[in-house]
Amino acid sequence: MNSLSGPLADPSADAGYADGHPPRVGFFTDTSVCIGCKACEVACKEWNALPADGVGDHGAAGDVLGLTGMSYDNSGGLGASTYRHVAFVEQRVPARDSAPVDLGMPAMELPGAVQPGVDRDDATEVRWLMSSDVCKHCTHAACLDVCPTGSLIRTEHGTVLVQEDICNGCGYCIPACPYGVIDQRQGDGRAFKCTMCQDRLGAGLAPACATACPTESIQFGPLDELRERADARLAELHDRGVGEARLYGRDPDDGVGGDGAFFLLLDEPEVYGLPPDPVVTTRDLPSMWRHAAGAALAVAGAVAAAFLGGRR
Repeated sequence: MNSLSGPLADPSADAGYADGHPPRVGFFTDTSVCIGCKACEVACKEWNALPADGVGDHGAAGDVLGLTGMSYDNSGGLGASTYRHVAFVEQRVPARDSAPVDLGMPAMELPGAVQPGVDRDDATEVRWLMSSDVCKHCTHAACLDVCPTGSLIRTEHGTVLVQEDICNGCGYCIPACPYGVIDQRQGDGRAFKCTMCQDRLGAGLAPACATACPTESIQFGPLDELRERADARLAELHDRGVGEARLYGRDPDDGVGGDGAFFLLLDEPEVYGLPPDPVVTTRDLPSMWRHAAGAALAVAGAVAAAFLGGRR
């Protein structure tokens, strides 16, 4: 099982890469400037030659958009053919007495919400929360622990990669992922997920999604630098009065040892479809194996004692 090493975790070194391997890279997604354009989804689809979402599933045959009926979301979530997914969350929130901080997020006051003689405390407005989700490339990745063929590996960049040519389609990695990222492609059976554009990284290029993002909501680079940048952005938003802003997946001491793809959110993680307290699903495996071994020895001893007693 790969180990947690705290704030200075080096998963590539833990995986056996020699000194001098590239620095660990990742994504910092600042949802406060995401405009929901889906450029990241399109770029990811095109670069990785992924099948379209919705056609023949959510929409009618031949329906190119294949809208789900859930806002403007045609993909619905991450999956074997969707490595990037932009969430659209529409909220009714209390109207503010003062002008809200302009983060570029769409918002509007409901018609007639504030009228003469109406208490503003009862008024509401609508705002959109948008976020581009992706595989977290965990520091401690349970999917690596359970893969029986070595299809899932840690790369020299610290990312988690599925080697599709040796995946046997067992599906063990799917329930092991605390984020529900990995999935099997229908008609294929093998597991697929974000590769962080491993082929582009090898050529010194940024992943396609980060390259296409027009607002720099998706930022790519060395993970240590991204954490510093995220801390500064969070402090800036708090200073501007956005007290609900928070970082998700940034802390190296969380349940998965920190994520290689982390987020700045404007509400609770559950609002964005993220688990509030993710943990490594294989964290108890060592103790389980020890208990199983102890139980097996106890049973073997009892059987041996019964056999010898019977002979006497």
